[in-house]
Amino acid sequence: MSIGNHNVYAPRMGGERPTTLECGQKPTQKKGPLFIAALAFAQFALFVALLGPVMVSMALKAGTLAKDATDQTSIVGNVLSVGALAAVLGNALFGRLSDRTMSRFGRRRPWIVGGAVVMAASLMVISAAPNAGLMMLGWFMAQLGANACFSPFIATLADQLPEQQYAKVSAMVGIMQNVGILGATWFATLFADNMTLLFLIPALVGVVGMVLYAVILPDPVLTIRPPKFNVLELIKSFWVNPFKHRDFGLAWWSRFLIILASFMFTSFRLPFITNRLGLEDKAGAGIVFLGVLIYTAVLVISGYLAGWFSDRTGYRKLPVCVATALFALGTYLLFHVSDVGQFYLVEALLGFAYGIYMSVDMALVLQVLPNPEDNGKDLGVFNMANAIPQSLAPYLGGVLLATGATASAPNFGLLLGSAAIVCLVGAFVILPIKKVK
Repeated sequence: MSIGNHNVYAPRMGGERPTTLECGQKPTQKKGPLFIAALAFAQFALFVALLGPVMVSMALKAGTLAKDATDQTSIVGNVLSVGALAAVLGNALFGRLSDRTMSRFGRRRPWIVGGAVVMAASLMVISAAPNAGLMMLGWFMAQLGANACFSPFIATLADQLPEQQYAKVSAMVGIMQNVGILGATWFATLFADNMTLLFLIPALVGVVGMVLYAVILPDPVLTIRPPKFNVLELIKSFWVNPFKHRDFGLAWWSRFLIILASFMFTSFRLPFITNRLGLEDKAGAGIVFLGVLIYTAVLVISGYLAGWFSDRTGYRKLPVCVATALFALGTYLLFHVSDVGQFYLVEALLGFAYGIYMSVDMALVLQVLPNPEDNGKDLGVFNMANAIPQSLAPYLGGVLLATGATASAPNFGLLLGSAAIVCLVGAFVILPIKKVK
């Protein structure tokens, strides 16, 4: 098999027969149910492990270190924000390295498994951390490991999928990401009083899912050594020229803004509920779980239908823009929530919007990738638009919450209003893209 200028051999694993590709040739053979099932479970498992801390677990851990509500949100914001550097380094760098890896186990597989193990070990450090400083170190390493795993993992979508499966499989990936969030919040309700199990069980789920996918994946083996990895190659790992590849640049900024807006709220979902409704953390975690369950159930339906519609019609931009505008509306409406029922209704609207967005946006991105030979690197650069705002949002959110706040009342109005505006801007950024309709 030849990909680019490098000879490769793809071992037959998990019953899948790999397809031979020439330089730059896109896959044309549809992937079977075994591959898609393994892909979906891996996505679910990784996000159970990684987004559990973002959604709930880190807030519960902060509650063991501080009693003041504003101090707790400050700890969460500071700890989660340190992952920004690790996310920037991990996404692009490990995507680039996986393009060049000569392991007999394939290009992507070693990073997928190794990164998941590092992430799991780092989450255990967080569970035992006696102070915010060690929590920050643990989260930095967890993000580094997670992105070393995730960047090569997401590159396999471009490696393995034909264009006619882009939206349907992207919908599945988006759905399982959010089912993973649901799973993470469920684990939080089970282990809210046990910090070790709260982080350990999701971490183990993440490792198992990624190992199973690595076994199924028909990963090419690089047999001719690529050019020496020098400083210039390292710098190129973090850059795709947005002027030369304008559509890719616009898609990058749209994703950045939308993820930033989303995580500005979701990082503080539990403190929002407990503060707004006057609940204890454990009761709040139960409400958050049911809210995420509603969000996810609606997301599954809207994501599946949007993926089917997009692949059938070829429309990518219109569904993405509509979904993003609806998500901005839902974020704004959160500020007016005064009881649990209203919270659940807004979660349903947010789930409907995000299901459409996640199912179609990745299909759009796969169509505007600059170079088929550098899928790992280019998708690594794109994944920075996911990872950076996930780490920056808690810090920015913490600043907004502290602005004009009191010890018992963080400024959620400023947080949610800002998130809605950022999300709306992300909807307009997608409109000038020309390669897709």
